[in-house]
Amino acid sequence: MEIPLETHLHQLPADEVVKLLDSDSKTGLELFEIQARQERFGPNAIPVRRGRGPLLTFLLQFHQPLIYILVAAGGITAALHEWIDAGVIFAVVLVNAIIGFLQESKAAKALEALAKMTVTEASVLRSGEVHKIPSVELVPGDIVVLQSGDKIPADLRLFRCRDLQVDESTLTGESVPVQKNPEPLPAVTPLAERCNLVYSSTLVTFGQGRGVVFATGGKTEVGRISEMVSTADIMQTPLTRKIARFSHLLLIVILVLAGITFGVGVLRGESAFDMFMAAVAFAVGAIPEGLPAAVTITLAIGVGRMARRRAIIRKLPAVETLGSTTTICSDKTGTLTVNQMTVREIYSAGRRYQVTGSGYDPDGHIKANADAGDAADNASVKECLQAGLLCNDSTLVQKEGRWSVNGDPTEGALLVSALKTGLDERQVAQQWPRLDSIPFESQHQYMATLHNRGAGSSRLVYVKGAVEVILSKCKSALDPRGHTVALDAAAIHADLEEMASEGLRVLAFAKGEMPAEATAIGHSDIANLTFLGLQGMIDPPRPEAIQAVRACHNAGIRVKMITGDHPVTARSIAKKLGLDGAASDAARSPLVMTSHDLAEKSDQELIDIADRVAVFARATPEQKLRIVRALQANGHVVAMTGDGVNDAPALKQADIGVAMGVGGTEVAKESADMILTDDNFATIEAAVEEGRGVFDNLTKFIVWTLPTNLGEGLVILAAVFAGVTLPLLPVQILWINMTTAVLLGLMLAFEPKELDIMRRPPRDPKTPILDGMLIVRICIVGLILLIGAFGSFEWALGQGFSDAAARTVAVNVFVMVELFYLFNCRSLTKSMFALGLFSNRWIAIGVTSMVALQLAFTYVPFMNHMFHSAPIGWDAWWRILLTGVAAYVIIGTEKWFRRLWTPHRNVRLADNP
Repeated sequence: MEIPLETHLHQLPADEVVKLLDSDSKTGLELFEIQARQERFGPNAIPVRRGRGPLLTFLLQFHQPLIYILVAAGGITAALHEWIDAGVIFAVVLVNAIIGFLQESKAAKALEALAKMTVTEASVLRSGEVHKIPSVELVPGDIVVLQSGDKIPADLRLFRCRDLQVDESTLTGESVPVQKNPEPLPAVTPLAERCNLVYSSTLVTFGQGRGVVFATGGKTEVGRISEMVSTADIMQTPLTRKIARFSHLLLIVILVLAGITFGVGVLRGESAFDMFMAAVAFAVGAIPEGLPAAVTITLAIGVGRMARRRAIIRKLPAVETLGSTTTICSDKTGTLTVNQMTVREIYSAGRRYQVTGSGYDPDGHIKANADAGDAADNASVKECLQAGLLCNDSTLVQKEGRWSVNGDPTEGALLVSALKTGLDERQVAQQWPRLDSIPFESQHQYMATLHNRGAGSSRLVYVKGAVEVILSKCKSALDPRGHTVALDAAAIHADLEEMASEGLRVLAFAKGEMPAEATAIGHSDIANLTFLGLQGMIDPPRPEAIQAVRACHNAGIRVKMITGDHPVTARSIAKKLGLDGAASDAARSPLVMTSHDLAEKSDQELIDIADRVAVFARATPEQKLRIVRALQANGHVVAMTGDGVNDAPALKQADIGVAMGVGGTEVAKESADMILTDDNFATIEAAVEEGRGVFDNLTKFIVWTLPTNLGEGLVILAAVFAGVTLPLLPVQILWINMTTAVLLGLMLAFEPKELDIMRRPPRDPKTPILDGMLIVRICIVGLILLIGAFGSFEWALGQGFSDAAARTVAVNVFVMVELFYLFNCRSLTKSMFALGLFSNRWIAIGVTSMVALQLAFTYVPFMNHMFHSAPIGWDAWWRILLTGVAAYVIIGTEKWFRRLWTPHRNVRLADNP
């Protein structure tokens, strides 16, 4: 039994597919054949690939340049027998590795979650009898019996259906259950429209059916998605890419300059040992020991802030990535929309009415279009809504303040629209009790119910279904006063086309009569009906999502919809959301591409057009992956949102994957970097704001800390080239770097977001962390430190200070310049007075603690012994404080001049570091 790969099973008649699979639709497989097929095809379970072992995963956390530098600093410190400092450095390295290991190990759960999804029970016809077996035992050729509520255990070709409807939203993104039909389809039919196939892990919502298994385990659609999840690229974030480039450059510069320091000193006749120690001092000074810890802690603070705004971060770098995002690719169903069908328009007696409210909450009302009059005065509207209420097999329930529907979402929408006019479901059902019904069948395209009007009265028939079918059975229509008039089919078709063009799913309603003695209804009785009206429904956009899309556009972030839904529906939702300006220009429709269009595009053609497309409709999982990759090829930092199995590969491929926490599948959650606890697209906007704030604060820390390393390196180089005593010892350099980073620099991680942060365009991901303006600022502060510390050291020696006391002066100069410069770094463009002196109380705590610690460094005896420091007099302190104040004034003046010269860049400077 082999089916050629190019064979389209949806194209073949069902009996041919059964023969191809060497099976029998009446008896199923024989028991002796099943074992052979199980050995050949294996279990019906998604294979889970073995990833890296935990030990290798942990060791790889150390495989990054910044960690190399930190380990080297720890090794050098240990070689100097400064065990406490070495222990601190190695502890930072270890904590970073543990955090990275824990975060990365969670990603491996994605494939396990996929496997768990497919483990269920199945009703199977074998040797002429129906058996309940674990789905893992299914083989190709098995005949599976489906009923309402079943989870489909494998990919099946249907050969028998009775009102079978399947919810495929987790696989295709289609928000409405799909009506199934076993008839053959054209070969080019896209996956979402193959109504004679059903797929593993989808759900039967209504009806019964039978089908033959043609794919199990890894060969199913969900299995192929598993393969894509496991092979999707794990993208580096903009921050990790920039930190890696910065670290490589820093590593090279440190090694080169340390070598030059050693070489110059030896050539000048200094001892090799002294010059080696000078080179070590230079290397220790140039290494930003606090940077990895600052990055981790700043990101962790961002994680906490986002959690309070209902966004849970699974991977730390995702915090910053949100701030770099240039494009958000969003799933439609349940993400941008409420995932609840809602009647939006009613047409009856030649008049149109708008229905307010959203979802299954019956809070809303019906309002008339111009000249339509009050709906309450229109008898035909009431009859149309009553028909939707009675010709209905679903029920509306409220649990814990949340409305939901037991049954078909379309019928749920009809219940809600009726309740909005004041109709009472129980009262109407008691007044018009149902006697019989004709369930909806795909070949007839309608449902009908028979109702008792009371003793001696004729029976009432209500019918709902496809517009063309209902109109073909109508001979008259109802006018606003409830009188029967001639049917104007042309006018009805005109309104139908207008409603359909808005992406509405339209149903028609009619009524008829049967004799008073009738107790049953048949298809022959559905004739000579009276047309009542149309109801058009859609899964509407979330109101807050509309505002969030607008806010994203204001922030320079493009939003694209990637959905498995119908193109017309998707375009309509896109216009309501305002994607690509559609809301502000009613004549302009967003550019839509379908799965067929995507299939015809080469990778390069897709890259060329991806930026201009607002909506990708009927997209398959593979195509979602291609779209994300095409946008990334155009240099975009892509955030992908989704909730279904079909979204998992794209979520993993994107720079940041965003899953829905309430309605999302476990597969989507495990593949994502961030989970929204309220399934609300608007939460993404809040997360982007927090992400931008995190990057701002990281940039501020880097701009604050690098001048210290530059200044320390310059001081050592100047001393070596001048042939004088080193103003700073390696252990003192470590003291400066570690204490100021913790007590001063990390306080910037708590800096509140600047007010204009969401009015800036996204950062160009190609730009480095530091632009030219910030590099100049770092150099200015580095020169201030060189002049202030070296000059103060030489002044102290000239005043008769000991080497230890002179070095204590130099150390305090470094600390005080960094302390005053910290106030400049609270904003990269504004003064601290514009931000508010006390808007960050952590700054005051850090400054007070640093001053106290520095006094201990200077005057406490055991500190003098550990760090080779010595007490100094007040004549030295005023010079130290004056140097710090000078640094603040100089940088404040530089920022002021830049604001004067380039006022148009004030908003962008901090956003393009």
